[in-house]
Amino acid sequence: MLSSTALRTLARRAASSTSARRFASSGAGATSRAETESATQTAAYLTAGGALLAFACTSQAGKQTRENAPILSLPHHFDQEATATLGFGSTKKVEEAVAKTEDKFATYWPRNIMILFGPPGSGKGTQGPKIEDLLTIPQLSTGDMLRAAVAAKTEVGLKAAAVMKAGGLVSDDIVVGIIRDRIREPDCKFGFILDGFPRTLVQAKALDKMLAEEGATVTKVIELQVPDEVLEERICGRWIHKKSGRSYHVKYAPPKSMKVGADGKPIAESMLDDETGEPLMQRPDDTASALVKRLKGYHSETVPILDHYSPFGVVREVNANQDLDTVWKEVEGSLGRTK
Repeated sequence: MLSSTALRTLARRAASSTSARRFASSGAGATSRAETESATQTAAYLTAGGALLAFACTSQAGKQTRENAPILSLPHHFDQEATATLGFGSTKKVEEAVAKTEDKFATYWPRNIMILFGPPGSGKGTQGPKIEDLLTIPQLSTGDMLRAAVAAKTEVGLKAAAVMKAGGLVSDDIVVGIIRDRIREPDCKFGFILDGFPRTLVQAKALDKMLAEEGATVTKVIELQVPDEVLEERICGRWIHKKSGRSYHVKYAPPKSMKVGADGKPIAESMLDDETGEPLMQRPDDTASALVKRLKGYHSETVPILDHYSPFGVVREVNANQDLDTVWKEVEGSLGRTK
């Protein structure tokens, strides 16, 4: 850890740095010398703070290598002595400042609202979590939200439970209501990724209306494209761990326990989850015959939705029939603003 003396020295040097002078010059319209000095001091703190963060992250990275410790989380693990030296006074003040800035962004900046499309087996389950980690916004599955709402016995959850108990299909209004409740939670204040909704043009328009009432709009639509003939091999070889959702493939990502029979096919009893050792399963609709029907429905329903959002310039197409690294590179590139 840097000593208080070293940090104070760093702050003094920062005060005379080019960055500090430039920052201070931005207060050229200041009415007093005190204001100019305040701007210079602020720049010093920012410069010193940047150096401290770089040092802390480097030190923690080295510590992780040695002790397999978690990566440093800033600002929550800011050293109190260091923050006091930088002029913030305490970790609590730093956290309050960060929270204030986050609230400002959440209030005045557009939320990053994304829809992830792709046929069965296109890789949504692989790319979605990567986008989630990169943008630090949650990926929301309609199925998960529905089950959570029913379990929590929310108003719309109770409506959904009643419909399902009667053997009916949950209406679009109920699903949109469940999404509305979910996106009001704190982890969605900067945005979220919708997976599995909307599935029809009617649902897309209902979503748009609900978001407009929330002062938001869809900002990105990403479609993962894979030829139908490639999808059959992907789908029919897929096995999943039901509890965690972990996905395996007999060809591309087999479980460590997999054994192959005389017919060249995997032995079902040998298909076990790598982490828990529990049995894997194949979805009933992960068959060649079921896939034909699912793809027909996907194409007929998705194209109108993409056409609906295309005029707004938010649709991006990704070639998902490539190796994972290349697909991710395309996905990552599609997330930025249009140049």
